[in-house]
Amino acid sequence: MTVNSSVSYFILTAYIHVGSLRYLCFLVAALLYVAIVFINTSLIVVICVNRSLHEPMYMFLCSLFVNELYGSTGLFPLLLVQILSDVHSVPASLCFLQIYCIYTYGNVEVCNLAVMSYDRYVAICHPLQYSTRMTPQRAALLILGVWLYSLLKFLITLSLNVRLTHCGNAINSLYCQNYLVVKLACSDARVNNVYGLFAVFVSIIIPLIPIMFSYTRILQVCFSGCKQTRQKAVTTCTPHIVSLLNFSFGSCFEIFQSRFSRSSLPVMLRLLLSLYFLIIQPLLNPVMYGMQMSRIRRAYQDLICCRTLRILHRSKLKCECVLVLSSVTIFCLYTYGHVEFCNLAVMSYDRYVAICHPLQYSTRMTLTRAAVCISLPLLNPVMYGMQLSRIRQTYRHVFWYKVWARHRDGTEA
Repeated sequence: MTVNSSVSYFILTAYIHVGSLRYLCFLVAALLYVAIVFINTSLIVVICVNRSLHEPMYMFLCSLFVNELYGSTGLFPLLLVQILSDVHSVPASLCFLQIYCIYTYGNVEVCNLAVMSYDRYVAICHPLQYSTRMTPQRAALLILGVWLYSLLKFLITLSLNVRLTHCGNAINSLYCQNYLVVKLACSDARVNNVYGLFAVFVSIIIPLIPIMFSYTRILQVCFSGCKQTRQKAVTTCTPHIVSLLNFSFGSCFEIFQSRFSRSSLPVMLRLLLSLYFLIIQPLLNPVMYGMQMSRIRRAYQDLICCRTLRILHRSKLKCECVLVLSSVTIFCLYTYGHVEFCNLAVMSYDRYVAICHPLQYSTRMTLTRAAVCISLPLLNPVMYGMQLSRIRQTYRHVFWYKVWARHRDGTEA
């Protein structure tokens, strides 16, 4: 094997050739990234804008949502480029940057969840002392400590990795991974392996101690407390436990599959599970906390929905927009279903003629007859729209009223 003192790029060999389906994969991945950015950004804005949410628990959630944006941005831009590429090569500098982003994302995530578990422990087990033990200033210091600890800790791992001499550049993964890059080293990597095991141990044990302690104490209070205390514990801890279990499953699978044989799993399942903790976690956290936390839900509705309605009301478009949207929605849904069903029926008949009567196909399925078959399904939704009194009244109210208003304004002028 040829020894390369400096590798300028790495090749990601886990991508499989799917032909034209790569455009569909690109679209799905892009939509997922847009959804992650939109949901997390909107909740960050809600927490920052609403002063009633400037409390420790919501500050930790804001840090969690920022980390979801950070981790997904470390994965998706490069993933989208690779999906459309024929040669899945990554410059070494970008590969190391992606390793740094993904691994610091995972460390920040688990440390943030550990701090949140301690916050829930103080809130449930010591509610009278909560305001003094978890002040906004202390919460800000904890968040800053989590980020600094995670960002600085992995700088050591990255510096040890960069100094290695690599024998090859093929990485069997959809994205760059630290352990797989170290396996390509020709030089002595014992320091990397020892420190890597130490870093994994520290990354698991340090967050696990406050998590186990907090939930042990919470369970003791729940079993010995009243029904109201148990309900409060379940309400506030359920999203946190679900998020913790989900992230633990995804990250543990990725750690194990990079170190042990994974040939028993189907290729597609293995690839999807390798992206699990980087896709599902950024989607699950905002949805879980946004739906479960009533104050976030009310603040979100007030910020997004109420302001939108105020704008519509001020511009005198509220009623007209609601009527137009409702009528257009009904019409489009009905039209879509009817045209889809009729189109599939016509296509099945077309295939029947082409296969069973190939010699008569050119005479039985002319362009004129095909155009008639396509246009006929559109008549039924139009007739249906004319029959619905509410759609008809909406049309008259919105459009004919505007024509009359313009005519009146022109006459008065």
